[in-house]
Amino acid sequence: MRVIIQPSYGTKHARRHWADTLDQPVPFLHPRYAEALSPAERAELLAGHPDGTARFWGATPQHDKKMDTLEAGDVVLLTGQKHVRALGTVRCRLRNDELARRLWTPDPARCLWRNVYTFGAYTPAAIPYEEVWSLPGFTNGDNFMGLRFLNAEKSKTVFTGLGIAELLESQATPRRG
Repeated sequence: MRVIIQPSYGTKHARRHWADTLDQPVPFLHPRYAEALSPAERAELLAGHPDGTARFWGATPQHDKKMDTLEAGDVVLLTGQKHVRALGTVRCRLRNDELARRLWTPDPARCLWRNVYTFGAYTPAAIPYEEVWSLPGFTNGDNFMGLRFLNAEKSKTVFTGLGIAELLESQATPRRG
């Protein structure tokens, strides 16, 4: 299990994407999305999300190498506006430009979030960055501006220090904030 810090709520575009694919599950069998999926991708999504819906997020092509190492069960902290705003466990990972366009309809002048992934467990959060900064190995004032795959030691520190297992088990909004 690894922890990934994923900026996801800091701009108006990111907040719009959040509303589109995290606030509620996306019905990926709807023709708008299903037509962009290969048979193997559709099968993978259905195996992970038998009800035909999932919460989606993505990363840009500059992160292709990192995203190649993303695994089911990895924990993602979705950050923005100086808070961990949600956290979840990765269920499926795809690299699909067309699906990304259909999920987020990006401005052609902006980047495409083609490294698409879904969440199994997912819960909203309101954890101030100060709680992360107070953990060993983190720096006060770090605003987590880029996608980060934490090493094993830092992952364990965050997992334990923020009580992530309990937060994901409860599937409820955490007490923090």
